[in-house]
Amino acid sequence: MTPREEQFRDIVQEHQEMVVNTCYRFVFNREDAEDIAQDVFIEVHRSLERFREDSKLSTWIYRIAVTKSLDHLRRLKRKKRFSSLKRMIGAEDPAINIAAPSRDNPEEALEDNERIQVLQVALDALPDSQKTAFLLSKQDGYSNQEIADIMETSVSAVESLVHRAKKKLQELLEDYYRRH
Repeated sequence: MTPREEQFRDIVQEHQEMVVNTCYRFVFNREDAEDIAQDVFIEVHRSLERFREDSKLSTWIYRIAVTKSLDHLRRLKRKKRFSSLKRMIGAEDPAINIAAPSRDNPEEALEDNERIQVLQVALDALPDSQKTAFLLSKQDGYSNQEIADIMETSVSAVESLVHRAKKKLQELLEDYYRRH
């Protein structure tokens, strides 16, 4: 094994769990998250020689994971629009399989699925920048400075994005639960 291959193997071992978990928080589907993580590491492998070390390696990898996750969500939105169009013109709509959590109690699993779907819809309603800042802050526990590095923006911009995301999520979730 060459030194470069060893370096890459070490990078994958060190960051794989973080990358998969990051992708999952964006796409809410384990298989998709694992597929996206593979794409992330393919990109890391291709671009490793060009890594400038302006930031930490983990920050650079995280930025790739976020970008790939958002790209995946954009592709899904385009597919949904296309399938809606196909339904309107009478073409068959392909089924979307969502993996259910493995729970012993089917009622709890159904409630969990509903809560996850409600949250996913609310998160998807946010602009990408707000969603990214919110997930990095609240789900992953990154500091505002770390988020600013990942998103290549200022700390004050991150603070504003997180604040607006929280406010919008609160409005969306209150509205949903008031109606149900």
